[in-house]
Parts: sequence; structure tokens; C-alpha cells
Amino acid sequence: MTEEDQLHHEPDRPAVGRIVAVDYGTVRIGIAISDVGRRWASPHENYTRRGKDQDVRYFRKLVSDEQVTLFVVGLPVFNSGDESPKSREAREFGAWLGEITGVPVEYYDERYTSAQAEEMLLAADLTKKRRKKRLDMVAAQIILASYLERGTGESHRWSI
Repeated sequence: MTEEDQLHHEPDRPAVGRIVAVDYGTVRIGIAISDVGRRWASPHENYTRRGKDQDVRYFRKLVSDEQVTLFVVGLPVFNSGDESPKSREAREFGAWLGEITGVPVEYYDERYTSAQAEEMLLAADLTKKRRKKRLDMVAAQIILASYLERGTGESHRWSI
């Protein structure tokens, strides 16, 4: 399997249901969510990690409340496509997420998503404080929209 295949490998992907994309961070996690039909990618929130027990409760509640059938975790890779130390952390987080929720997890190349999110937020003429509050969830939205487009060939609506 090539490195590209490893980034986009699709294990038992559920055919229907909401997908949640995760822009992983050790302190804050950006979260975006699709609609059930998987046509829209919307920012959901930035979750600030609060400790293992609270994190478990949060993600299990997210799965239950939003009927999540798949997680897509952004994988930070170098420009060359090689995985970084942060990639290993993201993979460990994804494995943990799948274990505690029972929901399948895929990984998706997240190169340039933070820069794209910053550009979008600048274009929306938001203050620096408001941009910072939205950056991670918009990066997750970009990951999710790219993931959805790759799978369907359709364009997706954005909302900031």
C-alpha cells in the first residue's frame, strides 16, 4: 500500500449517516459535521480537552446526539507526504476515539487546512479574536468537505 493509499484507506465505511471530521490538537479539537445525506460540511465546535473521563463522555454524547457513523481524523503530514510526529499522535487519538465510541475512524491528509481556514476567516472580515475562536473547527470543515468531495465528486456548501 502506498503512502497515499494509507492516508485515504477506507475500511468498512458506513454507507449512510453523519460524518464528523476532527482537527486534532492536544488542547483543542476542531470538529465539523456532515448532514445525514453527506452533502454539507458545517463547523460544529471547538472542543477543549478536559481530561480522559470528560473527553470520553463528550465524544460518546456527540455520537449519540448526532448519530455519527464515521470519524475522519485529520492527519498532519509533511509537504513530502511523510508522516510527522503529530501524525502518530493523531493516529493514537483516532484509535482511542474508535475504541471508546465503537465508530469507525479514517484518516485524511490535512496539509494546508489551517492556512486555508485562516484565509477564509480573513475574507469573512472577522476580528483576530473571532478568527482564533473559529480556526480549528473551520479547518475540520475543510478536511470534511475535501473528504466528502473525494468520495462523491460533488461540491459542498460552506458556512463559517
